[in-house]
Amino acid sequence: MKVLVLGSGQMGKGAAYDLVHNENVEQVIVADIDESMANKLAKEMGSKVIAEKIDAKNKSQLTNIFSKVDSVVSAVSYTVNLLHTQVAIETGTHMCDLGGNLHVVKEQMALHNQAKDAGITIVPDIGVAPGMVSVLARAGIDALDQAEDVRIRVGGLQQEPRPPLNYALIFSVEGLINEYVEPCMALRDGKIVYEEPLVGFEQVEFPEPFGMLEAFNTSGGTSTLPLTYEGKIKNLDYKTLRYLGHGHKMWCLMKLGLMDSTVQDFNGVKIAPRTVFERLLERNLPESGKDATLIRVTVSGWKGTESREIVYQLVDYFDDASGLTSMMRTTSFPATVTATMMADGTITDKGVLPAERCIPPGPFIQALRDRGLDIKHQSL
Repeated sequence: MKVLVLGSGQMGKGAAYDLVHNENVEQVIVADIDESMANKLAKEMGSKVIAEKIDAKNKSQLTNIFSKVDSVVSAVSYTVNLLHTQVAIETGTHMCDLGGNLHVVKEQMALHNQAKDAGITIVPDIGVAPGMVSVLARAGIDALDQAEDVRIRVGGLQQEPRPPLNYALIFSVEGLINEYVEPCMALRDGKIVYEEPLVGFEQVEFPEPFGMLEAFNTSGGTSTLPLTYEGKIKNLDYKTLRYLGHGHKMWCLMKLGLMDSTVQDFNGVKIAPRTVFERLLERNLPESGKDATLIRVTVSGWKGTESREIVYQLVDYFDDASGLTSMMRTTSFPATVTATMMADGTITDKGVLPAERCIPPGPFIQALRDRGLDIKHQSL
């Protein structure tokens, strides 16, 4: 099969790396508006990869390149995901993306019937969270006769935390602040609710060297899960994991107005406090260094007359052999697995479908384990 990777940044690199090492993939096209970046990545990945200069907003260029491949991984801004969905339908090409915005995902899902008629599958929001955790949640729900509660806890952390926030920018500062300020969709008593971010603190213990961590509400991680399971399970929520103390510091900064996106006048200088805050974070937070990704998805309910708890857990580290960060691996590998499963027919459902509705959990989880993501499973 031939697979296109749109974007040659960190996640594009992770996707290209995985596809190159997949014996069923004969060619990978890496496309970017910055031709030098695409060429550099293609050279690094070897003869299986070719580079193309493509503007991810240019429909005619996209149509041409989509027509050359079996499946597409879109690893660029969510702002163009709807356009990519439209092009995929027109060219009859399977596609998945890393998502990042539920409003855009809903616009993509509105094209479900067109994609189904075109005989293709499009999976939005398939990174680590949402994405991988959505499939893990479904696996736990499917294992029970009646699931009642789903708790998703995820964190991208430095292996060696450093002040002032015990955090480094594992991904974009814009995405980070979005998670800290936007409403958090959850299920309570079977109904969709929107909860405040940076509240709902709890302590969660992971194996050493991490020990006791904190978890708190952030937005985006549930994606379509509440829509899929509304009225079917009682409670579902997502919280971000951080080293102790981080969340309360960020809550204080938020309450002081530093995450406010409203342009204000400061002695004649008009600027949004958030813009200043983001630049300061980029300038003053320590380098990320070697990172780790921690995931725990807990599903509780009933199997027959017995109460049961299904737990999926992953502790993943920076990979010295490949030079890929853990966040690159845990975000891009779910997308590349999905892209190849669509192309080889493992994913059979057609249309625009979220991960939990179309990806078979068993083969998906095993494919990630085969790539070194040591997802552990317990049934208690």
